[in-house]
Amino acid sequence: MSIVPIASGSQAMPDPSAPRSGPLLAFGLLVVVGLFIGLTTNLVKFATAAGAAPFSFLFWSVAGSGAVLMAAAAASGRLPRADRRTGEYFLVSGLLSLALPNFLIFSAVPHVGAGFAAISFAFPPLYTYAMAIAFGLEHFRKVRGVGILLALVGVVILAAAKTMSGDSSPVWIAATLIAPVIIAAGNIYRTMRWPQGAGSLSLAPGMLLGAALLLGLASLAATIPLSLPATTAVLGALAAQIATFSAMYLLYFMLQKVAGPVYLSQIGSVGAISGAAVAILVLGEAVPLGLVPAALLIGAGIFLLSKRSGSAVTPPRRTEPAATATPCRTTG
Repeated sequence: MSIVPIASGSQAMPDPSAPRSGPLLAFGLLVVVGLFIGLTTNLVKFATAAGAAPFSFLFWSVAGSGAVLMAAAAASGRLPRADRRTGEYFLVSGLLSLALPNFLIFSAVPHVGAGFAAISFAFPPLYTYAMAIAFGLEHFRKVRGVGILLALVGVVILAAAKTMSGDSSPVWIAATLIAPVIIAAGNIYRTMRWPQGAGSLSLAPGMLLGAALLLGLASLAATIPLSLPATTAVLGALAAQIATFSAMYLLYFMLQKVAGPVYLSQIGSVGAISGAAVAILVLGEAVPLGLVPAALLIGAGIFLLSKRSGSAVTPPRRTEPAATATPCRTTG
């Protein structure tokens, strides 16, 4: 980790470039978290096929995993700070990184299939990189720009093929493809607003419970019931989803802490491959139309996006008028 001068009171952020503390650790976390993402879409399809409503299944999955991680944080003495700053972080990151995109994905899976939903997780690296450039967290590089264009062509092919197949409503296809944009926004937000000195075990439960609170309020406002069928299949799927979310979001924050948002966003590539494979091989879904050319283009785009050349831009720091510069370690 490097020492950088920042103004006291400013927010320390993970470096947005590729891994800083151990490429093997970062790669291992990338693979594991990606596999959990792929598993999630298939658990949703299994649960909804067994009679669970997507919104209710999402709420109890999020609330349950938040409670599990909060208990772990309490046991280890790493409870989240209870102040306005972290409260804002938990609510906004819970909305962008979890509640809203997962609501779209969970709702769309019964209509577009687990395989197509899983493939959409390959897109956040593209949007995250574009947003990182817009917010000054990354330099624009031609190679990465070509990668974005190739992958976006793949996205268009996949969406067009799915629309022309006639087996899914364009509304649900659009919902599935909007979710990665929101996930990318969450990646950037968490980096720019990472609470100074906070660790993974204190941030993950706060984000999950913040998302659960927002989902609960939404259910009250829209009078959406939160009950689930008390069947073995649904409860088993819920237990598996809680375990998956608990591990996934804990490791998710660990990966962002050591690798930054652009590298983190590549978990979607692993999730897309593993999720589509499980949907096709285990759940018996048909191979999505246009998958092969789209996958080749998206894969080539993500490969070019992952290439490094030069150094990343130093993230902008928020300063207070009366602050004085003091040396401080970046969060990591």
